[in-house]
Amino acid sequence: MTRPLSAGRLAAAVALCALSIAAFGQAPPPTQPVVTVTAAATASIPNDRMHAWLRAEAEHADPAIAAATVNARMAAALARAKAAAGAEVATSGYSTYQVSPKGQPSRWRVSQTLSIQGNDFGAITALVGRLQADDGLLLSGMNFSVSETARRAAEDRLTQQAIKSWQARAELAAQGFGFQNWRVGKVAVQTGDTARPYPMLRASAAAPDGAPPVTVEAGTTDVTVTVTGDAVLDTARPVPR
Repeated sequence: MTRPLSAGRLAAAVALCALSIAAFGQAPPPTQPVVTVTAAATASIPNDRMHAWLRAEAEHADPAIAAATVNARMAAALARAKAAAGAEVATSGYSTYQVSPKGQPSRWRVSQTLSIQGNDFGAITALVGRLQADDGLLLSGMNFSVSETARRAAEDRLTQQAIKSWQARAELAAQGFGFQNWRVGKVAVQTGDTARPYPMLRASAAAPDGAPPVTVEAGTTDVTVTVTGDAVLDTARPVPR
């Protein structure tokens, strides 16, 4: 048996029903039109950091003898590298593993890597040559990069350029859509760089034992700042037509 609603409950139910009907029939608030704009600024920055990796390597039937050879070579190379001005030195990648050439007895190969970096290309090039000639190290690789200081300075300049370009594009977009005014919405600033092979810096050092001078070409790195964001168009004052 259904119990009748009290006067208070009946009034509350009627009010809730009225609110629901009003909310259902109410139109959503108007949204302001938004245009997404992207602009970028790029500059080619000369690479000012040189990185070189060399390894001391030995192979022997007795792993202890191979390890002793590598340890002695690396100790001498490390002492030479630490004494060189303008070189930042570190060791890494010590490994020992067995190799089994076809038809030959198994042997043990031991290897350790020496990392050298810095911004004095001539000093590092000369050091790499000496480490190969005098200490028996093998050059594993070499590359160049932009220092953190130079990258940050370039990004600061490019950020201002990219923002101004973004503002100009937002202004043109607003006018193109028939709006006289706009304001900045959500905006993101992103940075990135890409190495390029074009030579920009050169450094030469006399190679040991009268060999021709070693020349390195550092190249450049493209540093880019991209600004992407929303320009909120002002609907109150459209451009008169």
